[in-house]
Amino acid sequence: MKTTCPYCGVGCGVAVNSGSITGDISHPANLGRLCIKGSTLAATLDDSNRLLVPTVGGKQVTWDQALDEIAKKFSAIIAEYGPDAVAFYGSGQFLTEDYYVANKLMKGFIGSANIDTNSRLCMASTVAGHVRAFGEDIVPGCYDDIDEADLLVFVGSNTAWCHPVLFERALAARAARGTKIIVVDPRRTATAALADLHLAVRPDADAGLFLRLLTALDERGHIDQTYVASYTQGLSGALRAARAGAPRAAALGISDADLGVFINLFCNTPRTVTLFSQGVNQSIGGTDKVNAIINVHLASGRIGKPGMGPFSLTGQPNAMGGREVGGLANQLAAHLQFDDPTDRALLKSFWSAKVLAEKPGLKAVELFDAVLAGRIKAIWIAATNPAESLPSSTRVRAALEACPLVVVADCWPTETTRLANVVLPAAGWSEKDGTVTNSERCVSRQRAFRAAPAEARPDWWMFTQVARRMGFAPQFAYTKPADIFREHARLSGHGNNGARLFNIAPYQNLSDDEYEALKPFTWGAPRFFAEGKFPTPSGRANFVAITAIATKKRDASFPFILNTGRLRDQWHTMTRTGFVPTLMESSAEPSFSIAEADAGTYALDPGDLVRITTRHGSAVLPVVISNAQRGGEIFAAMHWTQTHNATGNVNQLVGPARDPHSGQPASKFEHAAMERLPVFWHGVLQTRKLTRPSGQFYASRVPLAGGMHRFTMAGWKPLVFGNELSDWATRLCGADADAERIELLDAGRGTYRLGILQDNRLLACCFMAPQKHLLPCHQALAELFGVPHWQANRIGILMASATPAVASGPVICVCHRVSEAAIRTAIREYHLEDIAGIGSVLKAGTNCGSCKGELAEILHSEISQSVASQELVT
Repeated sequence: MKTTCPYCGVGCGVAVNSGSITGDISHPANLGRLCIKGSTLAATLDDSNRLLVPTVGGKQVTWDQALDEIAKKFSAIIAEYGPDAVAFYGSGQFLTEDYYVANKLMKGFIGSANIDTNSRLCMASTVAGHVRAFGEDIVPGCYDDIDEADLLVFVGSNTAWCHPVLFERALAARAARGTKIIVVDPRRTATAALADLHLAVRPDADAGLFLRLLTALDERGHIDQTYVASYTQGLSGALRAARAGAPRAAALGISDADLGVFINLFCNTPRTVTLFSQGVNQSIGGTDKVNAIINVHLASGRIGKPGMGPFSLTGQPNAMGGREVGGLANQLAAHLQFDDPTDRALLKSFWSAKVLAEKPGLKAVELFDAVLAGRIKAIWIAATNPAESLPSSTRVRAALEACPLVVVADCWPTETTRLANVVLPAAGWSEKDGTVTNSERCVSRQRAFRAAPAEARPDWWMFTQVARRMGFAPQFAYTKPADIFREHARLSGHGNNGARLFNIAPYQNLSDDEYEALKPFTWGAPRFFAEGKFPTPSGRANFVAITAIATKKRDASFPFILNTGRLRDQWHTMTRTGFVPTLMESSAEPSFSIAEADAGTYALDPGDLVRITTRHGSAVLPVVISNAQRGGEIFAAMHWTQTHNATGNVNQLVGPARDPHSGQPASKFEHAAMERLPVFWHGVLQTRKLTRPSGQFYASRVPLAGGMHRFTMAGWKPLVFGNELSDWATRLCGADADAERIELLDAGRGTYRLGILQDNRLLACCFMAPQKHLLPCHQALAELFGVPHWQANRIGILMASATPAVASGPVICVCHRVSEAAIRTAIREYHLEDIAGIGSVLKAGTNCGSCKGELAEILHSEISQSVASQELVT
């Protein structure tokens, strides 16, 4: 069975055979290669924590009862308050068929465009930039361009972690043809560590960098005058704006020398691809950044040719498919536009729509603001967790708590499902059937290879059933995904006549068997625009006049700039990856990174607890001291949620500021302050039952083999010894007050130990002490739970060894389970000088390759220390 990976926008093919999941060597996106997340997909096929039945008001109901309730209440609200009083919020985890039905129902039959998606947080700025420049949302190149380029410029993209399969192609191109790699990023990321040149520009300075580059192309005679004259318009205005606003190197935060190297390489390397992602998109000037990048490629004629072009790396497996069907509030469908009356009439006729929406709807942040204000009275959320993933997530939770009707369809319980009136169990990856489109416009089949558990159903089916109950049965007669795909394909060609480049009409007559056997295909052509033919009214591409982004000045109350982003081995809010022990080995708990000099100013040591505060919220996180950070800037990963860490939700720190064109939130730039917290006690809690410890203390969950969970804890309030402590610790373990327990309390030493048992089996244990070294080590805890019966010698539970195992540090290469300590030892003992040497000795970096950036950093650190030691000796 062949299907596709459910993680990033690379769209890797996977092969499923007898429970084993491997890369599909025949898929054009990955040719068999998988990253560590894809390699561990089999471990996510655990239904123990799944949503299994529909509920209304917390009570189990039948599907008919749940669907009737949704249809009745949506219809009543629309009748009383109008169509804009309801909304859908979907996800790049949708298959194209899911997206199509939801979009059709909302825009064509409810009559509102209030349907948006978590893809708004990912690539909305790219969509807006494409439309401004090209007239249509078109990625002009393909992955083969990475192989054929002589210069790859990665902007705001930690590709080595977030799209590792593609970055491996970049490294292969460098090895094969000497391709140069430049990384533009404020942080020294794993990608930057492997670059030939790292431009550590100031946050949001990347637009200014490309303004400077545009002026240099003009001054040095590298404008492709023939291409510009034949196929574009607006260059003179864009150049005037660039000359007026292009900052110098110092303002960009880089040296004149590095700026010169970048400009020389770009000007003199025709085969150049600029790849960009969230660092570009998630900005108040995200759309302008996209157009600043596109401008230099149009000006130099480097677009649509092998090894040339701007290339957006999308974050989700079907963000592109959602764009094709119109899953964003400002899109209509099939690349049809709201502002074109002809497009609206065409779609209304095709759908036999009763009340087609005539204007764009509310984008994600605005949509939830409208929920909070009471203008939206019913919302259906599917395959996403906005209560924890959206900026100002505290405000989002307040909005959902106040909303009269919240419907949530998901595979797992989340903070969002906890706020729902109606919860629908959704079929997930491996269980649902349809298509997805990746970053290079390659459409692939995502196939079901196992049955959905209990009563879980696919999203397209849920929307179809509600549409029928609302009176639209003739237009929603779908019985299978193939029916939907055929209609989607037919719409893409309906009335097209070449006006829209998105056109998959040749697939509109696929039989069910042909749909089942459909192989990956790229729509349109592998590349666009080498010879113009832009889908604009003039047929020419538009240069967009850009000015440098004016960022807010720091103020004394919030002296740091907070940048949020992703980790290598996690995905979104960890509803899937957060339950795979292997994926927690490299980063077991949340943290924030700070430069060494700033850590010294605040007297911070690694692991200290710090409260980070912005104007929108606060979070408590441990410190990581890293020279990857520039002074005055801090970084925190966005993955951890209430399920995994009650105090570490970083998304509540980010405000609602967003790009005025795309509506995409600015998650990479938030002013922040910090406060070092005293730690009065440390703790460790291990339990067979998933609990959610919360309060005036830090607690971070790590999944363990066998369905167990371990929490690392620390408190900034002193423990009060007595019965209250005993009862509180029992509740932390998820046990009742009358549970069978054994405990040891020593107020003099400040230590507390608790074991919870049932039928002589250890269910949970909790240990607290004033210093970490007094707590049992992880091996000792594992041994406690390995005892099948504690009928005798129960005191042994409380005597778990506090002697820690030899510290090995985090696991750097998860594929081959190689720790940082092992890597450093091998470098010293074998005098290793490169990543290949590490691979030959330890195998680290030889599978998915996503750890190569960290290997480079460790290697650099060890070699630097060795040189420094030799200099001291001499």
